[in-house]
Amino acid sequence: MRLNPRVNREEFEKKAANVKLLLMDVDGVLTDGRLYLLPDGHGRMVETKGFDSQDGIALRWLSWYGVKTGVISGRNSPATAERARQVEMSYVFQGHIEKIPIFEKILADARISEQEVAYVGDDLTDAIIMRRVGLTFAPANARPEVKKVAMATTDAPGGLGAVREIIEHLLQAKGIWDELLKKYGVINDR
Repeated sequence: MRLNPRVNREEFEKKAANVKLLLMDVDGVLTDGRLYLLPDGHGRMVETKGFDSQDGIALRWLSWYGVKTGVISGRNSPATAERARQVEMSYVFQGHIEKIPIFEKILADARISEQEVAYVGDDLTDAIIMRRVGLTFAPANARPEVKKVAMATTDAPGGLGAVREIIEHLLQAKGIWDELLKKYGVINDR
């Protein structure tokens, strides 16, 4: 992960430790941005997309430690709804290109401040939220304009581990990562 040159690392880590909600775009963040159109049994075209399994388990880890997750997407997709259900997201809003009204609705429901939110976005429609929240990330495949707004850019592209990279960083900043590694036997206390 690369910090934007204008960002102070110490302040970045404090903000990461304070995150109570991780919000994301979907296409280009949780997916590689490709949309697959396949015929269903009646010849109608159905949209689907691919999600990264390591992103998925990391999203579940956040919920274990009390960090809520959610998506605000411009597209409506049954695949997104199902993925959000599988990884136990708290907020799922689709079909919203204008994201600020939805963002404000989520803040009110979660009863948290903008500074307690981390946001991951890859395209222009995400930049407006990124200018309001406490911590911002862009995946490696994000538009150059969005990378300039983001506080950090992941090494991994969207749909290929960018969300996992961000979540690992959040858990490290919160002092939880070693506990998780011990749980899975990666760090041994013997």
